[in-house]
Amino acid sequence: MLPPWGFAHGFYVMSDIAECVYKCTDYYHSDSEISVRWDDPRLNIVWPFTNQPILSDKDINGLGFNQAPTL
Repeated sequence: MLPPWGFAHGFYVMSDIAECVYKCTDYYHSDSEISVRWDDPRLNIVWPFTNQPILSDKDINGLGFNQAPTL
């Protein structure tokens, strides 16, 4: 089952190597891309790790959940 259009998604890799492939509804459009902070307290996600995760600059600078625009 696919999430609805505009739905946020994320990936947590537990192995040393991972490949992720997902279906898009259109061509990539960077102005439409939004990153929500992985550790936003409003989301209340209990992540199963003890060390600080390795994040991209985009994810480090993600918006708070309440700051993210709705699509």
